[in-house]
This record gives sequence, C-alpha cells and structure tokens, in this order.
Amino acid sequence: MSIVADTTRQPATDWTTVLHGWVTTVDHKLLGIMYVVSGLVFFVLGGIEALLMRWQLFAPNSHFVGHATFNQLFTMHGTTMIFFVAMPMIFGFANYVLPLMIGARDMAFPRLNAFSFWMSLFGGLLLYVSFFAGGAPDVGWFGYAPLTEYTFSRGHATDYWILSLLVSGVGTIATAINLSATILAMRAPGMTLDKLPLFAWMMLIDAALVLFALPPLTAALVMLLLDRSCGAHFFDVQAGGSALLWQHLFWFFGHPEVYIVALPAFGVISEVVPVFSRKVIFGYESVAAASVAIGFISFGVWAHHMFAVGMSPGLDSFFAGASLLIAVPTGIKVFNWLATLYGGRLRMEAPMLFALGFLGMFVLGGLTGIMLAAAPIDWQVTDSYFVVGHFHYVLFGGTVFGLMSAFYYWWPKMTGRMLGPKLARWHFWLLFIGFNLTFGPMHFAGLMGMPRRVYTYQAGQGWDVWNRWTTVGAVVQGVAMSLFIINVLVSLRRGAPAGDDPWDAWTLEWATSSPPADYNFETVPVVRSRRPLWDLKHPDDPDWKHE
Repeated sequence: MSIVADTTRQPATDWTTVLHGWVTTVDHKLLGIMYVVSGLVFFVLGGIEALLMRWQLFAPNSHFVGHATFNQLFTMHGTTMIFFVAMPMIFGFANYVLPLMIGARDMAFPRLNAFSFWMSLFGGLLLYVSFFAGGAPDVGWFGYAPLTEYTFSRGHATDYWILSLLVSGVGTIATAINLSATILAMRAPGMTLDKLPLFAWMMLIDAALVLFALPPLTAALVMLLLDRSCGAHFFDVQAGGSALLWQHLFWFFGHPEVYIVALPAFGVISEVVPVFSRKVIFGYESVAAASVAIGFISFGVWAHHMFAVGMSPGLDSFFAGASLLIAVPTGIKVFNWLATLYGGRLRMEAPMLFALGFLGMFVLGGLTGIMLAAAPIDWQVTDSYFVVGHFHYVLFGGTVFGLMSAFYYWWPKMTGRMLGPKLARWHFWLLFIGFNLTFGPMHFAGLMGMPRRVYTYQAGQGWDVWNRWTTVGAVVQGVAMSLFIINVLVSLRRGAPAGDDPWDAWTLEWATSSPPADYNFETVPVVRSRRPLWDLKHPDDPDWKHE
C-alpha cells in the first residue's frame, strides 16, 4: 500500500489568507520553514555586521567606524550568529524533517511548537530593537560581568541583550522538550531506538544538552538583570559578589553550546554521506554511542575557557584532560564517515560537497582545539586572534557547512524543486575559498600577538597582511552567500521539478510527496530496518533480511 498522500490543495484566495495561515499555523513543516527563513534573515544581518568589522580592520589606524560602533557590531554579530542563526536553522530542519523521518504526523506538542518559534523570533527582534532605543549592546556576546553591571554599562542596551536571550531561551527549551517527546514517543511502529535515523539520534542528544545547559545561562541572565535593576550583588565584587561566577555559569552553557550547534551537523553528515556514497553508514552503533559520549563529556570541559583566570593547577589539569578526552568520540565519528566514503560510488552533488567541506574544516578546527586544550599553549594565545580563527573553524566550518549540506539535501523535499547545480558549485567553492582566506590568517595574526576584540591597531607589527587577507576572504564569502540567495530565489520561481525522491535516499521523509501533505502519511509506515525506504524499493532484498 502506498504511504504517499494526495497533496491536492485549494489555492489561497488572497495574501491576507496566506499570511493568516502562516501566522496561526501549528504544522511542523510550515514552522520549520519559518525557522529556516528567520535564521537566513539574521544570517544576512550578522554577515553585514562582520563585513563592517572586517573593513574597519583592513588597514591599520582605520577610522571607518569608531570604537563604540565597533563594540556594538562585535556584540551583535556574535549574539546573532550563535542564538539567532545557528539554533533557529537547526531547529528549523529538525522541525521539518524529524516527524517525517520517524513516520509521525506532527510534533508531539504542535501548539507548543508554534509558541517556541514565536518566542525565538521575538527574542531576535527584541535584540535588534535596541538599535532604535539608544544604541545596541556593546558588551560582547559573552557579556562578562561585572563589566555588564550598570556601573560600567549605562543605558538599556545590555538590558535588551539580557531580555532577548531570556525570551528566545524559553522558546529553545520548549523546543528541546518537544523534540525529545516526539523522538521518544512518536516513532512509527517497528522503529526501535537501534533503527532510529542518525539525524534523529543527534537531535535527541542535542535536546538533552539544551535542557541541561540552557537553564544555567538563564539563571545567570536573571541574576545579572537583578543586579542591574534591583540592587542585587551577585557579580559585584565590592559588595561580596564574584567576578568569576558569571564566567563559570556562562561557559557551563557556552561549551556544550558548541556541541548543541555541531551535533545536528553531525547528524546531517551521517545522513548525506551514506546516500551519496551508496553505502550503509560504517559503524552505526559507534556513531550513536560516540554522540552520547560527547553529550556527557561536554559538561566537564567548560573551564578550559578560563585557564588564564588563575585557577589551581589541579583544576587546570582536570579541564585540560577532559578537553583532550572529548576529542576521542569526535574522532571516532570522523573515522566512521571516512570509512563510509572509502570504496563508495561517490556522487559529488551539492549536499556531498558541503558535507566534505564540513569534514575538512571541522577537523582543522578540532586540531587547533587540541592545542588550546593544553593549558600552557592556551596561556600563550588566549584572547588572541588564534582563538578567533579556531572557533570559527569549528562553528562556521562545522555548523554552517553542515547546514548548507542540509539545505541542499532537503530543499527538494520542502519545495518540490531543485536548486541549480552550477550556482551550487560556485556557492561551495567561493565559500570554501573565502572561509579559509578569512579564518586561516587569523591564526597567524594571533601567533604574532594580535589581541581579539580590538577595533584598530598600529602599523609595523606584522598584522597588516593577515588582516587584509582576512577582509578579502570575508568579501568572497559575502559573494558566495549572495549566489546562494540568488539560487534559492531562482529555484522558487522556475526550479526543475524534484520528484519525491531525487537522491534515491533511504529514510522515510523521501517516501512522501514533495512537499508533503498536511498530515504527512496517509497510512503510518511500519519499519523493519534502518533503511525503510530501501525495503520498499527492494522488496526482494530488504535490509531486515541481513540484520
């Protein structure tokens, strides 16, 4: 029996009806699209902020923007990219794909799902309203207290920053609860945990990380708001508060956050690489187990961000060891993906190109991460551009390349149209080249002593050439993303029809029409193996016969 539903729909009568439908929807697919679109809009804003900063640093003694404006751009860029680009886009793809992937008709709590999206969006809008209310926050995306106390940060910009993260955090925690409930309770008959798609595994672990990591940040934000508005003294050293308490609370969230945005990319790669290698994923169990290990260990490494604050040698040793240990399960995954690629019939379509780009860039970022895990090396390069280069290789090279792979992979399912392959290749190669031109030179500038968070610098220190290359690379990345947006717009207007399964894939979302019907599946599928769509395509040789 076919599990594809009839997708015939009545056309909307006018734009008011269409807008009302989007605003009031509880359909996980529409909410997923809105998450992704909002993430792309904020990505453009964050990219413009980055380009303005890079133009300021193109040459020494530049006066393109002043120090106050630079600090605002710096804060808004980091906050936007972490909280309003990476996480919404991750949750957008999870919202759209997960119910389809596990054979469910919707998320476990559809109304909570809609509430989560609007809280996330309103949090981002609240942050950007600060531009029109006396100036944007200028305290860094990490908001170190006590420098964020009212004594040192006058006005209401920091309050906007705090409130925006609190509002969006409520939506993020609610989404994590919803994802957990959906994956654990809404799977199709026969889909036991050992048959769960690896993207769903990663999102389950990701949701657990959010539930344990975000509440400490929420508590820290509330404490800071009480300090600023109600006369509390949590971070006021002169009144008995602690200057390091904020750092502990923030980085207890901040380092698991790296894996909150990286694990979904791991999941995307674990789906894309097997499909475009025409091989079953190598070591399914070890990929899932390594992900669980990463989730546990990630909560024991936060203070490697604080090696320079004067902790005891014993604590430095513990956090250095934990930081080195977390490389083991991460390395296991890399070898799983490489083993899947080895001997495969590789198809270099756009999703595969970005998956391979992810592999290369994330490994390079991981190698410099191993260097920073050693406390003596960290002492030498802390608060330098070496660290900036490192975490962009991990976060941008990992998360953004992974998200682009997801975008090209699932766009046909979401729209029923293909993205242009030529523009996709231009997008990949320009982004790949621009990325390395931008963040590679930062390592050398950092090793030569360039501190992070400076808005200008003197000539003759050896930093000029590295900053010029970095700015050129940022411009190339801007061109690459412009081509991506053009490709999206062209595809929406006249993209080639995709069909239901353009990649000859194996998971259940490709068994539905493109785009899927409102209710996803007319008949809930029964799952007997890890590749249920393979079983439907090859009834004479299904996977379950070989398990």
